[in-house]
Amino acid sequence: MFFKFAKNAGDSLRNAADSVADGIKDRIQGHKTDVSDLDVKEESGKVILKGTAKSQEEAEKAILAAGNTPGVAEVESQIKVDNPASQATFYTVVSGDSLSKIAKAFYGDALKYPAIFDANRPMLSDPDKIYPGQTLRIPTVN
Repeated sequence: MFFKFAKNAGDSLRNAADSVADGIKDRIQGHKTDVSDLDVKEESGKVILKGTAKSQEEAEKAILAAGNTPGVAEVESQIKVDNPASQATFYTVVSGDSLSKIAKAFYGDALKYPAIFDANRPMLSDPDKIYPGQTLRIPTVN
């Protein structure tokens, strides 16, 4: 499955990894996503992820951690999921967005923004710190 991202958006890699792929792998593991046997390959802005995730949510978090990296325009997920579920919606933040504005658009209730914040932890450390071009998971809520 392929996912498109804004190539010039995202947090830059902060470590001195041997390669972009190593830096992305470190980022995914640093977010404590539950993907075993993670393998990351990068070539010309395309990242390929392989491994096994415990849940759909964990696979999606790994995809977002890779895709929200400057220079990454596309992520191909070959991650196997132990407990498959329906995929969450992905949304790309635009200027003027806030989590409550996004929650209002998707759920009809701005006060449901914590569901989006929680679905994107630990990639989001503060509900007020989102930026244009960033891609977020929008989970289904009741």
